Amino acid sequence: MAGAIASRMSFSSLKRKQPKTFTVRIVTMDAEMEFSCEVKWKGKDLFDLVCRTLGLRETWFFGLQYTIKDTVAWLKMDKKVLDHDVPTEEPVTFHFLAKFYPENAEEELVQEITQHLFFLQVKKQILDEKIYCPPEASVLLASYAVQAKYGDYDPSVHKRGFLAQEELLPKRVINLYQMTPEMWEERITAWYAEHRGRARDEAEMEYLKIAQDLEMYGVNYFAIKNKKGTELLLGVDALGLHIYDPENRLTPKISFPWNEIRNISYSDKEFTIKPLDKKIDVFKFNSSKLRVNKLILQLCIGNHDLFMRRRKADSLEVQQMKAQAREEKARKQMERQRLAREKQMREEAERTRDELERRLLQLKEEATMANEALMRSEETADLLAEKAQITEEEAKLLAQKAAEAEQEMQRIKATAIRTEEEKRLMEQKVLEAEMLALKMAEESERRAKEADQLKQDLQEARESERRAKQKLLEITSKSSYTQPMNSSTTTLPADLPSFISESLSFDFKDTDMKRLSMEIEKEKVEYMEKSKHLQEQLNELKTEIEALKLKERETALDILHSENADRGNSKHNTIKKLTLQSTKSRVAFFEEL
Repeated sequence: MAGAIASRMSFSSLKRKQPKTFTVRIVTMDAEMEFSCEVKWKGKDLFDLVCRTLGLRETWFFGLQYTIKDTVAWLKMDKKVLDHDVPTEEPVTFHFLAKFYPENAEEELVQEITQHLFFLQVKKQILDEKIYCPPEASVLLASYAVQAKYGDYDPSVHKRGFLAQEELLPKRVINLYQMTPEMWEERITAWYAEHRGRARDEAEMEYLKIAQDLEMYGVNYFAIKNKKGTELLLGVDALGLHIYDPENRLTPKISFPWNEIRNISYSDKEFTIKPLDKKIDVFKFNSSKLRVNKLILQLCIGNHDLFMRRRKADSLEVQQMKAQAREEKARKQMERQRLAREKQMREEAERTRDELERRLLQLKEEATMANEALMRSEETADLLAEKAQITEEEAKLLAQKAAEAEQEMQRIKATAIRTEEEKRLMEQKVLEAEMLALKMAEESERRAKEADQLKQDLQEARESERRAKQKLLEITSKSSYTQPMNSSTTTLPADLPSFISESLSFDFKDTDMKRLSMEIEKEKVEYMEKSKHLQEQLNELKTEIEALKLKERETALDILHSENADRGNSKHNTIKKLTLQSTKSRVAFFEEL
């Protein structure tokens, strides 16, 4: 009895010790994961687990997003997961997304996984038209996306129609022009072919470097009102706070960089911004919902912290990450160069093999032709010899007949003709015999000449036969010499893997770093030249497709972008111009809007 009670108590205590769990589904830009979480877990516990699973160390850019009552919200790190306003049904779904954007993607994004996640998110925002992208830039970005997915362009593999199922351009851009999918693919492929040699991470970084200059990149927009009740848009991004007209999300009317802002707070729906200069009065605005105010404050604090962090020396962790990234990049670059050399050697070996095979085939054809010519020469020689023999026999026969005629003439002359009539007849016969003899002699001479000519032709035919045999002998000797060369060359690609396996292990030394530094400097110069060439190509593409544009389908953003381009305004120089004014005048302007 006592043993049974003790057993039940032990089971109950064990049951109480088992932590309660719930299931969470994490959706990234290219995958879904499920985790079993303890009820007591805070947001940071779950966030750290996701980052460890992804192998992500640049955690400060990301967050776990969820939606509540049509409003976007982010999981707080210091608050229990289940204390948030999340759905109670399991699995509880969160989206792992970039919450804060870098000012300069190339300098700030260190890890390849970070770059990849940003690339996927920005690409989706452009395709979903949450970031406005002009048509010519859309084509260029699409070409980098294709390079990242398919690697180097190969006409034999990437045939017409290979992009038919890909979503590469915003629907707005497709609808704006009288162009078929084939015409768009042709233009994207033309750009894609120029990116040869770029690895996936390089193509994705080029995509981000272009995208970060788009006006709506990294900006979170919120509807606000100033003290006068004017409806405006507040834009929060990596550079600061921007005030927009609701009809124009491209060009801010006022900008306040983060280094001019001392404090941000809110009470209910009212937001208060305190400038760094204490002599300047605070300025306030109202948002639509308290929940939105919380989100605005989170984004402001996070972006402000990152803004100040960028302007300080890198932490030890970031320095180590950047050093590792540089080493990894150098290793990959050296490996790509080695693979490129091996590929070039293989291609050269294949070209040499093909050339030798072509040459061998050509020699075989020449040998066949020479053999046929030899057979024809032999046949011709036989015919000429036979004809010469026949002609010689005919000449002998004619000579014999001529001799018989001569004998007959002599016999006739010796015979006495007694009567005049016989004499006349005899003279006539003699004359005829003489003419016949003369004719026979001429024919015999002609036949003799013809026999001599045939003998000469026979001699030439035999000489031609001798030359044909000599050429056939030469071709046969060449073919036997070429065959070993061909066999040694064809085995070259098979030997290459051993070369690869021997070359894969190497030490990364200072000399490699110096050479890499020189290559990076060279790349910078090439990049500047390429940027100029890129702009020229963009302008050329814009001009080319301008004639196919349907003006009536232009959106308000299309028109605003065209106006900005005509004035020479860009994202960065617009903000620079706005911040040239004093903070005080900008605050006053905001309140008077």
